[in-house]
Amino acid sequence: MLHFTKMQGLGNDYLYVFGEVPENIVDLCKKLSDRHFGAGSDGMIYISPSEVADFRMRIFNADGSEAKMCGNGIRCVGKYVYDKGYTDKTHLTVETLSGMKTLDLRVLGGKVKEVTVDMGAAQVEKEMRLSINSADLLCTPVSVGNPHAVVFVENAETAPVKTLGAQIEHAPAFPGGVNVEFVQVISSTELRMRVWERGSGVTMACGTGACASVAAAVKKGFCPFDTPIFVRLDGGTLDIVVSQNGQVTMTGPAEIVYEGDAIC
Repeated sequence: MLHFTKMQGLGNDYLYVFGEVPENIVDLCKKLSDRHFGAGSDGMIYISPSEVADFRMRIFNADGSEAKMCGNGIRCVGKYVYDKGYTDKTHLTVETLSGMKTLDLRVLGGKVKEVTVDMGAAQVEKEMRLSINSADLLCTPVSVGNPHAVVFVENAETAPVKTLGAQIEHAPAFPGGVNVEFVQVISSTELRMRVWERGSGVTMACGTGACASVAAAVKKGFCPFDTPIFVRLDGGTLDIVVSQNGQVTMTGPAEIVYEGDAIC
């Protein structure tokens, strides 16, 4: 029997487990993440003590592949460890495969309602031209601990996220795969973003994708430095700030959906 907590940040949902990652994680994650025959999620996140931080997180996509970082996921980790009594600190450090991250928890009535994460520096590369279906497509590669391809579009609502997202994810330019963001600039302080996540497909939100999108928008002059930029995703809105030195902070909600037990 495996106890898990289903949590979501703007609809980006994972099954959270406190403990060490089992050897059968790939099969387990595929089984439990299935939205028809399992609990249904974008993947699983394991939380454990760390020798170099307050906690450690490991992230597995719905297909069982391991991800380096998840912005919505790490906010939920902050809520998980505080609400469940693993810590009483409101300033935390979390070890991830993309390095150490720091979290500031906003607590109301004894429960975490919102989390701000110092995501580190975004690495924005030069705009790249891809050939997809014999057509040229411009994208901006960005690393926020994991790889992203940001595509600016006139209308995010009509962007072919499912078809084009999958094609860009597996494009030769990204041999390890890539997360794909389709971004519409609403104003200098507001973006509309839809996402295709590597290993999971279309999701309601992607925290690192929102950070990558704002970093790319700032680099292109669409948005200013040191100013809250509101990124509207299918699951809600994130507040992203990119400083002059490239450091990125993300603020958003985290919620527990339910507790469950799985027969494995």
